[in-house]
Amino acid sequence: MTMFTRNDKSPEPNTRATAPSTDHIETPPPAPVEPRRPQALAQTISPIAANTPSVSVISRALKITGQLESTENIQIDGEIDGDVRGMTVKVGSNAKVKGAVYGEEVELSGTVDGKIEAKKVVLTSTARMSGDVIHQDITIQSGAYISGHCRPEFGKSDAKIAPAKPKDSIPAG
Repeated sequence: MTMFTRNDKSPEPNTRATAPSTDHIETPPPAPVEPRRPQALAQTISPIAANTPSVSVISRALKITGQLESTENIQIDGEIDGDVRGMTVKVGSNAKVKGAVYGEEVELSGTVDGKIEAKKVVLTSTARMSGDVIHQDITIQSGAYISGHCRPEFGKSDAKIAPAKPKDSIPAG
């Protein structure tokens, strides 16, 4: 609650009068407003931050030897000697992976020496792939290089993939 004085200037919220005035009753200073602002800001940002997926970035300065696994997205710009598994895996144009790459979606702009197994695969014009690509949906841009097989078998069991034995073969006897 603010009391009015005969002075026409409005009081500033962070200043206190040094001499008591005889025209009004002093009240305790108002509670600071600043602690509320960060809380309100955090409440505004947190729902947005919770809905955006996180991306783990392997920078071009990093070289990893071993398996890399994440439950979220991965952006690879460096080198990995081992298997990579994530939701969405993007292999940058200067990146190199020596091993298998697994994910719901894999976008290759760099080099993979191994296999890719994903529901959706995108090979950009700078992609260099040495190995098989097991997919459900594939996009290959002009200029991409593939040395291996592209098989639309993602999600099928291994029993269905194995070739069936011929039924008409009867042993001679």
